[in-house]
Amino acid sequence: MNKEYVSIIVRETGLRENQVENTLKLLENGATIPFISRYRKESTGGMDEVQVTEVSDALERLEALAKRKETVIGTIESQEKLTPELKNRIEHCWDSTELEDIYAPYKPHRKTRADAARERGLEPLAEFVMKQNQYVPLDREAKKYISKEKGVTSVDDALQGAMDIIAEQVSMDEGTRNQVRNAYGRCTEVPRLV
Repeated sequence: MNKEYVSIIVRETGLRENQVENTLKLLENGATIPFISRYRKESTGGMDEVQVTEVSDALERLEALAKRKETVIGTIESQEKLTPELKNRIEHCWDSTELEDIYAPYKPHRKTRADAARERGLEPLAEFVMKQNQYVPLDREAKKYISKEKGVTSVDDALQGAMDIIAEQVSMDEGTRNQVRNAYGRCTEVPRLV
């Protein structure tokens, strides 16, 4: 029995540790939810069917998340980008949304418009736009990147490529994703009438 699962389920459900441990043992031995809730009340501390189901569902979710973490680690490792800190962070993550945010920059994807813009040499222009250290008209800076050999035919084309790179960087940034998620969550809350 995974002790980490037990502590997570105890924290999520508010049940006692011995209730969760005993329920998990019964589930692992093939007992069904109705059987546990009707005939094993002495083992579970009187848990009803809803509580046993809650423990069972949490166990399934945690096992699926553990498998996903193995896949994520394997994929990042195959790219030779797995640091000890990143591996530790993934191993100690038990939230699927957070895990996917960590994985997003390493996730294999189809060639994007940002990838095409990078191939055309527009990443320095994107970095220039992001920094905005000094005032230089973007049109003037973008003209430096016009190149028929690289397929950048106009100022607008160069700026569009830079915007594609910036958009991808922002969408892959974990902090930005959390800010957007939190802002969206606040927008969808229903105000209470007092």
